[in-house]
Amino acid sequence: MDMQALLQQAQQMQQQLAQAQQALEEAEVVGTSGGGLVKVKLSGRGQVEDITVDPKAVDPTDAEETAQTVADLVLAAIRDAEAQVERLQQEKMGPLAEGLGGGGMPGGMPGLPGF
Repeated sequence: MDMQALLQQAQQMQQQLAQAQQALEEAEVVGTSGGGLVKVKLSGRGQVEDITVDPKAVDPTDAEETAQTVADLVLAAIRDAEAQVERLQQEKMGPLAEGLGGGGMPGGMPGLPGF
């Protein structure tokens, strides 16, 4: 094995990983529910950045029912956004995981889950 080539490959993979992580840091996804009554914005890392509830989701005559409905809608929007984040992360990180664990580096990358 050519150690120099192996080191260059490792450096390239490290750069690609850093680029993918940066892209995820800058990405935003929006999950919705209730036909757009609730919107949840997440970062590409999965952190909740913002939640918007349309006033139409609120029934002023039934506060208890409204509270439960809004809670359900928020949860559904978060799950929608999380599914989008998962797809985005797979898109950005998946090829790197295959390269690291799929024969690119013998034994994968220790300390990196899934690698």
